[in-house]
Amino acid sequence: MSDFEKIQAREAGLHKKLTARQMSMIAIGGAIGTGLFLGSKFAISFAGPGVIVSYAIGGLIALFLMACLAEMSVAHPTSGSFGAYAEHYINPLAGFIVRYSYWSCIVLAVGTEVTAVAEYMKMWFPDVSSWWWIIGFSAVLIGINAYSVKAFGSVEYWFSTIKLFAILGFVLLAAVVLFGKHGVADGVNNLTAHGGFAPNGFWGIWVGVIISIFSYLSIEMIAVAAGEAENPEESVKKAFRATIYRLVIFYLLSLTLIVMLVPWNKLTGGEATSPFITVMRELGVPYADSILNVIVIIAALSAMNSMLYISTRMMFSLSRAGDAPAFLGKIQDNGVPMNALMLSASGIAVASLVYSFNPEKAFPVMISLSMFGAMLTWGMIFVMHWFFRRQIARTGQTLKFKVPGFPVFTILGAVLMAAIMITTYFTDVFKSTLLFGIPFTVALVVLYYIMRRKPQQQAGTEQKPL
Repeated sequence: MSDFEKIQAREAGLHKKLTARQMSMIAIGGAIGTGLFLGSKFAISFAGPGVIVSYAIGGLIALFLMACLAEMSVAHPTSGSFGAYAEHYINPLAGFIVRYSYWSCIVLAVGTEVTAVAEYMKMWFPDVSSWWWIIGFSAVLIGINAYSVKAFGSVEYWFSTIKLFAILGFVLLAAVVLFGKHGVADGVNNLTAHGGFAPNGFWGIWVGVIISIFSYLSIEMIAVAAGEAENPEESVKKAFRATIYRLVIFYLLSLTLIVMLVPWNKLTGGEATSPFITVMRELGVPYADSILNVIVIIAALSAMNSMLYISTRMMFSLSRAGDAPAFLGKIQDNGVPMNALMLSASGIAVASLVYSFNPEKAFPVMISLSMFGAMLTWGMIFVMHWFFRRQIARTGQTLKFKVPGFPVFTILGAVLMAAIMITTYFTDVFKSTLLFGIPFTVALVVLYYIMRRKPQQQAGTEQKPL
């Protein structure tokens, strides 16, 4: 048994119930959420019409990432995914840091999603306390994740389907209007008017890339889900190919139509909420506010559902690796690591309490730590892929699924992620990302050596003569 087969063996017990169809929808569904529907407004405010370039660069990085994960996931399908790859191909410390930083960022993000849903519900029920929505939606999604992985896959499939059809409907409507009522000439003019295609220069486009990365986050969950796929080899291949086309259609095409139909400065004004709703208002779509509110709520619930799943599996992997208490690695008869799920759901309670006491100060702290963990994980995925390919070359193994372009896309992806991370420090909005992230990583390193030294000390004490 190889070293990695030992890792897969210790993470055994989860039920392989996710179909190829569900895996494909989970891959793209994870990347289509509030980051696209609401976050794109902030990207446009920095980049103007150049947001198309911002999201194209971000999408390119996301595709590089998917290529790396697809190769490794087909070769080693396991729920520990990139945490297990870092442990095996780099060293155990790397696996420890990746697992804990990613788990913590997702747990914090779960809480922010459910509190966002509570805010969206105020549009229709302004007098109902947010706590009722937080408790109600949390209970339903925790129940779904606790029931079975098949239930999670089915719910996430339909959540993602609704989001995809909503964006597809928007794209078709916007295209009809652009080539009909407004005219392509007016659309091209909107790309260059009001300060030009890049009103804030390349810097504005580059800051827009940071926001685009936030929008694409969660696309990496396909690697975690591979550990519970019925046929991981075929499922991951199909998900990778489907993601390539859907990212282009649902991100780049929708944003291109948005900045062509409405001048970019109208999309970022004080009264503007989401670029999508602004465009629908301009087109005279009735009940535009309510339509988008439904879609955004579904997007947030979908993200929350996925985050509960992925954080649970990451904590399960930590436990089976000996880096978290053993009871968190126990699996119920239905194949769900219930204790890990309950711990991961604690992020909902923490976020809710923090937000209720001081939402203005809590948000920057939580989102900065959350985003640092996610971006660190993305950067590390490119690094571990480099080590993965080097070992494959040394041993002469044949990959079942191989994406052309190595080592170019691996090196370029790692360099771009490092540049984006450094850039956050030089922006007002994201400055605290590194300020919170670096001390957090140092704390993880210290924790790792404390946990590794403890058993050795105990063992040494036991061997000493009385």
